[in-house]
Amino acid sequence: MKILIVRVSSLGDVVHNMPMVADIHRHFPGAQIDWVVEEGYTSLVGLNRHVHQIIPIALRRWRKTLFSTATRAEIGAFRRQLQAERYDVVFDTQGLLKTSVVMRMARLAPKGRRIGLANATEGSGYEALSRIFHDQSIPVGLRTHAVTRARLVAAGALGYRLEGPPDFALQPPDPARWAWMPEQPYVVFLHGTARAAKQWPQDRWIALGQALAGRGLSVLLPWGNAREQEAARQLAAGIPSAIVLPALPMMQAVALVQQARLVIGLDTGLTHIAAAYGKPTVELYCDSPRWKTEGNWSPAIVNLGDLGASPREEDVLRTALELLS
Repeated sequence: MKILIVRVSSLGDVVHNMPMVADIHRHFPGAQIDWVVEEGYTSLVGLNRHVHQIIPIALRRWRKTLFSTATRAEIGAFRRQLQAERYDVVFDTQGLLKTSVVMRMARLAPKGRRIGLANATEGSGYEALSRIFHDQSIPVGLRTHAVTRARLVAAGALGYRLEGPPDFALQPPDPARWAWMPEQPYVVFLHGTARAAKQWPQDRWIALGQALAGRGLSVLLPWGNAREQEAARQLAAGIPSAIVLPALPMMQAVALVQQARLVIGLDTGLTHIAAAYGKPTVELYCDSPRWKTEGNWSPAIVNLGDLGASPREEDVLRTALELLS
């Protein structure tokens, strides 16, 4: 059986889609599982030991220059790669019109099927029009966790029941010790997020960092844009021995959290990667519903806060020290 998964973005959603792959592999160990994903995430999907072929797509980049000759040539090359196989099952677990169009572009084997979501979950970006491209639409509960949602779509289409906790099947990244990586154990603060309301107050990060630095731990501060870089510098000014990292490519960012002693982060992609690896992780929910993405598969992952209920500084410090012990 040949299976194609269309889940192009975002970073956290790509991570939460991975247990679906392990479920399929467990029930159909001989299946070939391919994946269409945004070009920036191909190296991450490449860490999943059950994915056979990764087909990169560049929707974010193409839409800026859609009518240029170079972009049209790239789209043509993508289409040829996508259609090089005939698939028995094609899944669109994103539920958007753009991803359902990609699903429709894939070629089916005889009796092949296109499978997608029948409905939105609460607060999701689901687009009902995507159903016109489905041969089968799988319903899910309105408050279904992001990991469970993808697993249920695959189980419903392929006729098996969900069993056990999610398996992300992520191999470790390159074990190389990068120049920015300290010799001693370190804590990562994932303090940056695209939406201001999801941020945790800077004074709380500083107080937390001071408490951890007082216990001999280095605090590493990554960033993803100029605004986050400046915020990292301000945090480092108040935290002894804190390190503002250079800009990190995807695999170095994955290595950062995978080799950390502890990760404390907002509701962002790298935090979810740390949780997928089962690292000691404190997930901070300041203005997003915890039920949607919380790491609930390991006692090493603790989720604090919720929509409209920012975590208290003392609770985060107590939890961090418990995980470190």
